[in-house]
Amino acid sequence: MPDFKLFTLAEAERTLPLVRRIVHDLTVGYPAWRTAVSRFELLTGGARADWGETKELVAARESVTHHAERINRYLQELEAVGCVFKGFEAGLVDFYSLRGDRPIFLCWRLGEERITYWHEIESGFSGRQPIDGAILSAVSS
Repeated sequence: MPDFKLFTLAEAERTLPLVRRIVHDLTVGYPAWRTAVSRFELLTGGARADWGETKELVAARESVTHHAERINRYLQELEAVGCVFKGFEAGLVDFYSLRGDRPIFLCWRLGEERITYWHEIESGFSGRQPIDGAILSAVSS
């Protein structure tokens, strides 16, 4: 038995309303986290440990933590759905499925209405191919 959830195309598509919202939140939250990290790094660049933390530095550190915790919660939500998040910039999500008897990923990207592509586990986004009749259509008991 695999350690991951296998999706039929229909099952994966039923998750899209929730997945779409979570991935949108991730793609919005990630740049905010990066900005917070940059600010924190800028503030710590000239600081010395024996000076202690200024209020501004504490606030910057807390901002980084806040954004990181939000991103982590979103990632945990996607994990609970059973899909695999693959990229902040493009909003890529993969769903484990089968093509014939081998595991593959059903591939979805933020902005796409439906799941219309799949790719081999090792090939990634660049190996996307249109879905055909060989994709898992029913989960056997």
